[in-house]
Amino acid sequence: MDLQTRFIKNMVSIRKKRKLSQEKLAELSNLHQTYISDVERGVRNPSLKTIEKIANALDVEAYKLFK
Repeated sequence: MDLQTRFIKNMVSIRKKRKLSQEKLAELSNLHQTYISDVERGVRNPSLKTIEKIANALDVEAYKLFK
């Protein structure tokens, strides 16, 4: 599994485990909902700063999105 796929699977899994919609995750991470959707579909590649925002919104360490 490549790094992007692993990141996406972990991001979606954690988001769903925390019962967050894409819209709520976007709000918590100060990103647009369509951006979150694009990341989850693999259309966009988030920067390190954006990964940090997403991790903080999910309340996990950023490295856990790549485990």
